Amino acid sequence: MTDYQEYLDFLYSALESQNKRKLPLSANTALVADLGLSSLEVMEFIEKIEDHFDISIPLNILPDVNTIGELAKKVKELNL
Repeated sequence: MTDYQEYLDFLYSALESQNKRKLPLSANTALVADLGLSSLEVMEFIEKIEDHFDISIPLNILPDVNTIGELAKKVKELNL
C-alpha cells in the first residue's frame, strides 16, 4: 500500500511543470491561491493523477480540496 508521503511526492513531481512561480511545494501549498492554476490546469492535473493511479476522482470532491496535502489524502482514500 502506498503511504501518504508517496502520494505527496508524486503530486510534487506532477506539479513541477505547472509551478510557474517556482514556489517551494509543501502539503500546505494551495493549488489555486499559491500556484495560480486555472480551472483547466486543475482538470488536466486531475486527469494526470487519475491516469497514474488508475482511479476516478469525483468532481464533487474538488471544492473541498484546496492544498496539495488535502489532494494527497483524497487520492489515497480513493486508491485503497
